[in-house]
Amino acid sequence: MNNFTDYEEDYQDGTGTRLGSGWSWSSCFRGSGRGTWSYHRVRMTQPHVEDRREGPGGACRTCINITKWMPVLFICTVISWSYYAFVIQLCIFAMRQLWAQILSMAIYHVALVLFLWSYWQTIFTTSSRVPRKFRMPPNVMERLENARSETELTEVLEEFVRTQQLPVQTRAHISQIRYCEKCHIIKPDRAHHCSVCGYCVLKMDHHCPWVNNCVCFDNYKFFILFLAYAFMYCVVIFVISFPYFIDFWRGGWDAPMQGRFHILFVFFVAAMFAISLCSLLGYHCYLVTRNRSTLESFRSPIFRNGPDKKGFNLGTFNNFTEVFGEDKTKWFLPIFTSLGDGISFPTRHNWGTLNGNYNSLDTADSTPISGRSPDHCVEVKVEARTEPESSTLQQHNLNNAGSGDRNGITSPQKDTPLVYF
Repeated sequence: MNNFTDYEEDYQDGTGTRLGSGWSWSSCFRGSGRGTWSYHRVRMTQPHVEDRREGPGGACRTCINITKWMPVLFICTVISWSYYAFVIQLCIFAMRQLWAQILSMAIYHVALVLFLWSYWQTIFTTSSRVPRKFRMPPNVMERLENARSETELTEVLEEFVRTQQLPVQTRAHISQIRYCEKCHIIKPDRAHHCSVCGYCVLKMDHHCPWVNNCVCFDNYKFFILFLAYAFMYCVVIFVISFPYFIDFWRGGWDAPMQGRFHILFVFFVAAMFAISLCSLLGYHCYLVTRNRSTLESFRSPIFRNGPDKKGFNLGTFNNFTEVFGEDKTKWFLPIFTSLGDGISFPTRHNWGTLNGNYNSLDTADSTPISGRSPDHCVEVKVEARTEPESSTLQQHNLNNAGSGDRNGITSPQKDTPLVYF
């Protein structure tokens, strides 16, 4: 299951070259051409004539959408067959003791319900879109298009972020704010553009073909529980069917040949999936304790002071509660309890001043670009201020004494507002 689909993160690197430019299968699937561009251009390439004939609703697009569901259909088929092999062939036909049948089926069905519940939530939880206030209007896009240097481009982006009071801390590189050429938005922290979904996803981890969905802020807890309960499901089948495998090996099993085939095969399939799920679950548990996404584990988030792989690490317990929430009774249920709004995140540098408050963004204008309002972005407030903390302020006043500042007191980072959660 450890297959990650290609994604488009940033469209400019430190040298001003577009990443991933040129033709690719993903661009063919999306039905849009992709040409090269310089770091100060944001022109959209016009689709090819043959791409227009297909269109988003064409036969090609329909076939591709059907193909995307093949891995999910495969998993559902395996689950259905394993139910028949375990419940019918093993528990009903092979087991002789009534108490063993009842106990085995009770444990199995508990694992199955939790497994299917979390799998359903992972598949059908739609990722929330970026709020409208992050979208750059046509006049800003025109200024970006007409920018003649990287410095001018950076100034336009900084001005828009400052005007909108957007709580962004990460950068495409040290000086430039991250923005999406295709969506025409400023990328919130930890958001990335998914080439499969076709839009920017909040706190994107990866696009998983086995759930035909982006694993992101909205369903990351569900994905972890899906891996955990899938592993538990396989372990339950493996442990209960293991004695019957031993009897078959010793030649003391007198079950019909058809029943033997199903039981032995489900034993080996459960063992195979359990091994692969164990490694994947362990890897994501490690990422949760480090407050790191899969993308961030391969490429560290960049702040004003440079790349910092531990930038969002708040400590093991705080990292865990950010994903699973503060209500311990719901930690292991596929119910959304993650903290925050998926737009802005505390860092290890400002966590001490936030007092554990994840409320970050004023949602008065947080209607997503898609028009669907996320149900978890409610009653969230912001306090955007330009005053530094008192210790920093006193030091700054000493450094600027007699410098001719017209206000006498200024922020050391005047161009970017400080956002308090």
